Amino acid sequence: MVNRILFWAGFGVLTRAWQLGIEMRPFLDRKAMLGFPIFGAVGASFGYWLQDVDEKQSAVLAERKQLLLEKRARRAQREA
Repeated sequence: MVNRILFWAGFGVLTRAWQLGIEMRPFLDRKAMLGFPIFGAVGASFGYWLQDVDEKQSAVLAERKQLLLEKRARRAQREA
């Protein structure tokens, strides 16, 4: 979980650096430094949300897999 959040936080910081590079503004300017934590926080919150979505989808898939296995077992019993 932490690795996904850290990845997206880093992605947010790199996005801010890329934005400043495109604008040809200094990276270490006082006004520019405020954007790095903001972009990092937005990226981290996206990573946290994505982790939650992944856990929910994994639970749904596991439940569906269990239902399909039970259905196959019942079908095999009927045919045997």
